[in-house]
Amino acid sequence: MIDLPGLVPNGEYRSRRREVITDTAGVPVAELSLAPPLYIARTIAAQRTTMPLPIDQRRTALAEAGAAFVDSTAAGLNFESYVQLVSRVSGLPIGVARAQALDVSEAVGAAFRSVQPARPVGAVPDWQVMRPGQAGAIWSRRGAIFGVHASGNAPGVHGLWPQALALGYRVAIRPSRREPFTAHRLVTALRDTGFRDDDVTYLPTDHAGADEIISSADLALVYGGDDVVAKYGSNPSVFVNGPGRTKIVLTAEQDWHEHLDVIVDSISRLGGMACVNTTAVLVEGDAAGLAAAIAQRLRTIEALPADDERAVLPTQPLASAEAIARRVAARAAGTTALLGADQIVADLGDGRAALRPAVHLLAGPDSEKLGTELPFPCVWVTPWERVAGIAVLRNSLVIGAFTEDDSLVTALLTEPTIANVYRGPVPTYYTATGLPHDGFLADFLMRTKGFVRGE
Repeated sequence: MIDLPGLVPNGEYRSRRREVITDTAGVPVAELSLAPPLYIARTIAAQRTTMPLPIDQRRTALAEAGAAFVDSTAAGLNFESYVQLVSRVSGLPIGVARAQALDVSEAVGAAFRSVQPARPVGAVPDWQVMRPGQAGAIWSRRGAIFGVHASGNAPGVHGLWPQALALGYRVAIRPSRREPFTAHRLVTALRDTGFRDDDVTYLPTDHAGADEIISSADLALVYGGDDVVAKYGSNPSVFVNGPGRTKIVLTAEQDWHEHLDVIVDSISRLGGMACVNTTAVLVEGDAAGLAAAIAQRLRTIEALPADDERAVLPTQPLASAEAIARRVAARAAGTTALLGADQIVADLGDGRAALRPAVHLLAGPDSEKLGTELPFPCVWVTPWERVAGIAVLRNSLVIGAFTEDDSLVTALLTEPTIANVYRGPVPTYYTATGLPHDGFLADFLMRTKGFVRGE
């Protein structure tokens, strides 16, 4: 059993209240110390009294922490042991878990550079660079403490919040109780490379403690489904990363055969578990033909344990997989099942099941069905016409637009509820340093202040 204490201003915190972390087969692998709300409030109050590290120290520490995340040992785990454990507890295919962990390393090392594209061109981060008699804008923090409710579906979510450290925030992390290892490893690496204990804390807790992190922090980042959006969506101090509902749209002049590789890859890469995986495809043309071709490709994926290097599909406890299949069956009423709910559960014989892909063809656009997002490769294909407009494409993290219609691209970019538009043969999971995910995190964390330096 791996011991995962809290990481707090005075070192480590071990509570009498523990939670056992199991893998997807139900085998206990770790024990997590849960911090109560009062302790969390005191911890964040202590962080608040600490001034940020100087900017050059933050830059250096982040660059070194990115490398330490891979090279060091944390909780008795080297990098490969950590990757194997993440795969076991999350059900993420081990190759995907490893690739995402390496992405975290790269993102942390690049955190300081990554925040710069968000800074207004007319603003400077330090008033002391302004000359006497000069007036201008200062890029300033909107608070001191940033709280994070991390999700446990994939390590990659931990590549974002270190940008708050780059900007001088002190950060309090509530790890997912499903996969608490990535956050623990990253906080340890940050502390080992120059950040102080007060700069970043690791606070495993229950729902009451999670609410305390939100209320004690100045600003917060939370991940979750529609329930999380409903709870925090109206709170201006909380940045909500909810369901992606990522889609692809193809207009009539496109030959879908030319784009099939990108479409299937967008559905199945990352185990189909990410918010940037395509979950709906809208076709102005032969929707039935494309749906059949997608199903033919996806049905060839072999169901394997997550720790098999060849694995593509995620795994779940058998009971959870069966519950997901029932949900798909209920949502699929009235559609044509090309890969239906009856074949989703692939029992691996050890209490786990791999989740085989699902493909359904709709008779026409149905916002409820097209908005269904599940943690495996599951896609809904529908015919669509441009004259119907883009209403059915709203509330999407990414739209992959295969089109020669500039007016459609403009409409997608103008629509406030669409976060990203990728035109042409670009997979919807594509990312790069300097490319916003759901806007820049720094847009939320920072503001500009007017400053005049007198003669």
